Amino acid sequence: MSELLKFFVRYSSWFLFVIYLIAGSVLLFSGNPFQHHVYLTSANEVSSGLYKASNSVTSYFSLKEINEDLQRRNSDLELEVYRLNKVIDDYSSRLYADTMSVDSALSRYHFIIAHVINNSINHAHNYITIEKGRLDGVEPEMGVMDQNGIVGIVNVVGDHTARLISVLNPYLRLACKVKGHNQVGSLVWDGKDPTEVILEELPKHSEFMPGDTIVTSGYSSAFPEGVPVGTIVSSSRDMEDNFYTLRVKLFTDFSTLSTVRVIRDNMRDELATVEKELEVKNVN
Repeated sequence: MSELLKFFVRYSSWFLFVIYLIAGSVLLFSGNPFQHHVYLTSANEVSSGLYKASNSVTSYFSLKEINEDLQRRNSDLELEVYRLNKVIDDYSSRLYADTMSVDSALSRYHFIIAHVINNSINHAHNYITIEKGRLDGVEPEMGVMDQNGIVGIVNVVGDHTARLISVLNPYLRLACKVKGHNQVGSLVWDGKDPTEVILEELPKHSEFMPGDTIVTSGYSSAFPEGVPVGTIVSSSRDMEDNFYTLRVKLFTDFSTLSTVRVIRDNMRDELATVEKELEVKNVN
């Protein structure tokens, strides 16, 4: 206690100066309109600066949530585009007019937004890891795309993460076709260029031109029909072969892959059960 008293006594002149300074400032700024205006203006500028700094920090940490919200909105818009394309196809062909509606054909799909945490493009067999897993609704054999086109298919799932077989992996083959036509080929990576794949076994009577778009065929529950893949760069055909091979420039840039959409087919289990029953009947 004595040490505290000695401290106050030793610095009493400074304490007295601070008290007089505060009292003088209060009298100055409260009793003079001009000084009071200057005080308020300066205080407002300081507080504004602090609010701006705080808002910048808060906004930075909110970018992830904002990005996920934008991805969800984009996903909804993409599904709407697929529905509209289905409407156009339906009106032009009338193939399914009596058996199924366009909306029901695509309402069975929805997207699970996920972030890429590991990705390879230079290996002979490339894989991608995402930070969504079984607890988020991700299951094996689900298709994955980004805002540009196809990415791969889920093959291993944990509770919180999942591994995809990348399109840049020769183990993955997808049924695809030229947009606007029904002839289907097999899409596969030939291991040469991470920006290009090839579409094999396209029937020789198929119609296409360089620059035409390749899309998914819809022959599996992994991808709806019409998901973009890329554009035709060139084609080749052996004179003894009845099929074309097309080189396709991918829409998806795998070197900058960040946010993807896992495609969940709500009819997936039902379709698998029906197909399994058909296989059993065919065997018997």
